[in-house]
Amino acid sequence: MRIDIATLFPDMCESVLSESIIGRARKAGYIEVNCHNIRDYTLDKHRRVDDVPYGGGRGMVMQADPIYRCWEAVCAQTEEKPHTIYMSPKGKTLTQQRAVELLKIPRLFLLCGHYEGIDQRILNTIIDEEISIGDYVLTGGELPALVLTDVIARMCEGVLPESVCFEDESHFSGLLEYPHYTRPEIWHDMAVPSVLLSGHHKNIADWRFAQSLEITKEKRPDLYDAYIDKI
Repeated sequence: MRIDIATLFPDMCESVLSESIIGRARKAGYIEVNCHNIRDYTLDKHRRVDDVPYGGGRGMVMQADPIYRCWEAVCAQTEEKPHTIYMSPKGKTLTQQRAVELLKIPRLFLLCGHYEGIDQRILNTIIDEEISIGDYVLTGGELPALVLTDVIARMCEGVLPESVCFEDESHFSGLLEYPHYTRPEIWHDMAVPSVLLSGHHKNIADWRFAQSLEITKEKRPDLYDAYIDKI
């Protein structure tokens, strides 16, 4: 899979994507992530990529042309046009299910807005969908793009040791994840549940499933009801 991120702050994105599991996966070639500076594609000698909005108003708006030139340059690198996503609070909220669907698309282009947003003509021309990571507004699209990249990349083959590493987690099955424990066996007079020390795999699996159900019902009744309706 290849993910291209168009941003005004490529160093910010690189600093995150070069660390930990995703950083190691990039070095090993399990996933390709490229960060492109939109300013590199402006024709303005001062490298400006924004201007005042028509109709008045506060703030600045990112211009269409530098973004389009950046997108065109990325498209020219391979024969296949990337699925282009604008990280926007107006978009549909990101879910694990949507991330699984995006995982099947070999090329993604993530556009990070800034200031008051981007020229609407870019949305009309190159954007396939808009995605939000929540009902709030950030100063730019970089953090959402990093979140989306991480959610997808960790499911790519080879990034984690086994698929169970992400399949057996909150939201993948529709339930929240069960509790985890590690050494010591007793800490502050609190003991690890005895079933986890039994070595009985079926009993452990049953306990974990029951815990997932209980936690989901308590913390996310909406997810619990949706899960129950499916079975």
